[in-house]
Amino acid sequence: MTGKGKEEVFAGAKDIINQLAVIIRTAAIHDPGNIAVTTAVDKFLALLNPLIASEGELTLELGGEFFYINETRIRYPLEYLPNFDFLVREFKKRGLGSIVFKDVIKAVDMQTFFKAFISSVFSQTPFETFSEDVGNISSLNIGKLRRVKDEAEVGEVDIRREVKKSYFNAVSYTKGVINKIKSGEKVGIKKAKRVVEGMVDLILEQEQLLVGMTAIKDYDEYTYHHSVNVSILSVALGQRLGLSKKVLTEIGLVALFHDIGKIEIPNEILNKPTSFTDDEWSIMKRHPFWGVRAILRQRGFDAMSMRSAIVAFEHHMNFDFSGYPRTRKRFELDFYSKIISLADQYDGMTSSRVYSRIPMSPDRALSLMMERAGKQLDPILFKFFINMIGVFPVGTLVMLDTKELGLVYQSEAMFLDRPKVLVIINGKGEKVDSYIVDLTEKAPGGNFLRTIVKTMDPNKYKINLAEYLL
Repeated sequence: MTGKGKEEVFAGAKDIINQLAVIIRTAAIHDPGNIAVTTAVDKFLALLNPLIASEGELTLELGGEFFYINETRIRYPLEYLPNFDFLVREFKKRGLGSIVFKDVIKAVDMQTFFKAFISSVFSQTPFETFSEDVGNISSLNIGKLRRVKDEAEVGEVDIRREVKKSYFNAVSYTKGVINKIKSGEKVGIKKAKRVVEGMVDLILEQEQLLVGMTAIKDYDEYTYHHSVNVSILSVALGQRLGLSKKVLTEIGLVALFHDIGKIEIPNEILNKPTSFTDDEWSIMKRHPFWGVRAILRQRGFDAMSMRSAIVAFEHHMNFDFSGYPRTRKRFELDFYSKIISLADQYDGMTSSRVYSRIPMSPDRALSLMMERAGKQLDPILFKFFINMIGVFPVGTLVMLDTKELGLVYQSEAMFLDRPKVLVIINGKGEKVDSYIVDLTEKAPGGNFLRTIVKTMDPNKYKINLAEYLL
């Protein structure tokens, strides 16, 4: 690194990656010598070569769903999202993990590179073919994708164990701290921060696994699981927005205590097994006020407690102020409130609660939230949320056109309607040892091997999600 700071040096890195995607899209439909391709390549080199000259060597690497340049994660604006997701998909198709630019690049070499990149996807061994075709370009090297999330890898079991441990530690901590606050004890913020920092670290590396844990609902301890789930979903959404680790930790902390005001609600109302009366709903709607009071009593008037109090007050107001509490005038809702409101609504809809024992299916919840986008929910944030969670969220029970029945296991960034599915019942209707299928896989003729036909109700089939997802 030169004397310049990382932020200054990599300010144009997002444009380099975006332009790389533009060239690949263009080269896929035009000859490499076409003016549209050569112009795009010239623009790419005008962005890339000064950075190579500055750094000496430049490594563009794919890690999970994100791109890094010289180990610095590159964040990008909303308008770049389609191109970044497209490029992730194209790298994965070829098993390409990195491109190392060792010296300034000539246009003729980049034309060779893109021609090889496009044609390699038709090979049975795309990475090997691509590597051979660019082997004579002395100014760059390519590296194979490290599939850190592959189920076949030995480390997968340890990763899942770490994710589960982190999740249930957070639930246990939340239960303890809520009960302490309820009994009038003072609680410190340091341990809460460590718990959230642990979740933030996991989300940065294993987003899908930790977000998948939020599909495991616990009716008996809804309050504690809900608090942790909202924290995880809020942090994951914040990561998709490109927020810093410090801000992600703040959001996670604030989200963990967004419903703290419910400690003031009598148990006979909070645990009522039937619908609330009007008077009971009136009491429930006061928990945002009580949340503000509980937070300020605990932590005084520092910046973090004020942010937490604001979110506790605003998280049910809705984007269009159609919720509660009602205010005399409209104002700009806090950014954290908008994020946490999204996470809160989704987890609430998909959970079995005391007063709503039958949870909504994840896809139905998203459909309802889509109707609310621009009204009750911030429409821009919702676009990022649905891209994060997938059209068919983790835990959704689906029927495939092969008659197989399975649970959505992992979302795909580029094909939101074609996730990985954990099949639990085969095409003959027989329960089998579960196996994973990728709905983006195609037959030689180009047709998809499997497609989701419809979603199903796991409660109807008495399927315990925890049995398969934990």
